Amino acid sequence: MENIRIVADKTEEILQEKHIGMAYFTVSASEMREFNVEGGEFSLFRTLYDNELSITAYKDQKKGAVSINRLEETAIRDAVDTCLKSAESGVADSNHAIAPKQENEVFRQGVYEPDIDRLFERAREWMEDVKEQFPKIMVHDIVVSHTKRHSVYRNTNGTEFESFSGEYAVSFGFAGHEGDQTTSLCGSYFTTDSLEKPFMSMGSVKKDLQDAQDQLKTVSLTGKLEGTVILTPECLSEFLYGMIGNYVSDNAVLEKTSIWLNKLNEKVADERITILSAPFDERILCGQRYTQEGFKAQNYELIKDGVLKSFMLSLYVANKTGLERAKNTSYNLIIEGGETPYEEMVKSVKNGIIVGGFSGGQPSINGDFSGVAKNSFLIEDGKIKGAVNEVMISSNLAELLNHLIAISKETVENGSGVLPYMAFSNVVIAGK
Repeated sequence: MENIRIVADKTEEILQEKHIGMAYFTVSASEMREFNVEGGEFSLFRTLYDNELSITAYKDQKKGAVSINRLEETAIRDAVDTCLKSAESGVADSNHAIAPKQENEVFRQGVYEPDIDRLFERAREWMEDVKEQFPKIMVHDIVVSHTKRHSVYRNTNGTEFESFSGEYAVSFGFAGHEGDQTTSLCGSYFTTDSLEKPFMSMGSVKKDLQDAQDQLKTVSLTGKLEGTVILTPECLSEFLYGMIGNYVSDNAVLEKTSIWLNKLNEKVADERITILSAPFDERILCGQRYTQEGFKAQNYELIKDGVLKSFMLSLYVANKTGLERAKNTSYNLIIEGGETPYEEMVKSVKNGIIVGGFSGGQPSINGDFSGVAKNSFLIEDGKIKGAVNEVMISSNLAELLNHLIAISKETVENGSGVLPYMAFSNVVIAGK
């Protein structure tokens, strides 16, 4: 890996030569070791190296940005010149800013050096566990990797953050298979800094395998009804990202399209809902430690007890609107488990579906959405009847948060978030 501190020193020197008064940059080097399994056989092992220098600079209150992956001096000088030319073509705006001087800090997260032998062992163990526990599952592929990163961030106010991080990432592709019948391709994914536990116990891997196998039993849903949907943690994250984009993001606030624009410190969701953005939570792996503007990241509440506590705003949009900037810019979302066991949640549903994924276009400005429920199961009178295909669901993101039925006790931790199962009423469910 490159000596990135030397690269950082040279970049800072060139910025000073150009008399750039406001800028920040990050130089990083990463090393990824990856192996694949296809058809039950280890098919690839490789090591990939990557370097990157990203620079953002301001000239006459105009912003320019550039990223390169060559780190020699001539490339750095060309990048700075390109960045300044980019700024010259921009629009002047006095709201551009970077963080004042912060205390310099070094961050160390995860597992920096991998145990490749143990990683292979865990992959083999998982394949054996699948054969024994899920005989109707066909494994298509496994991608297992370890990535370590070293990065240095600096800005013209004198702040430096240095980071060393490492993590294992594991993804599986599989399908249910019995005779001539095969389900659609399913998957599961998690990141971790420890190989102490079997892959089968990580994230939602075991539940995802069981769901894929159960999809071999299908039932049909005809007509339309207004019922209950139970969102799995993976599917719930999709809806939360949609909510963020529509109601609390930079664009939604800056363009004044958010229906929550004037609802700060007001109730916008069921009082049982609290959503944290928490990169420093111990269950989050290699979470954000600083923002690109140069602030040290902090955990914060997006919604607390149903009340909107913060927008997810950059420093620029905060300056532009007079609102408070977000204390981090990560998507490490946490909703703690509730009081209802998952099995009891299912038993309480008279008519509805469990939704494992969602395929639809972007929600409308006000949050209306409609699309296909993927990897879904029909519930009637508290019993799961079987997998359903070609089922559409539609509702509104804001209304959904106010039609909460229950939050499961169980949560899924996949290294990037912590989310439960959540049941919502008043959703339109349409079959063939």
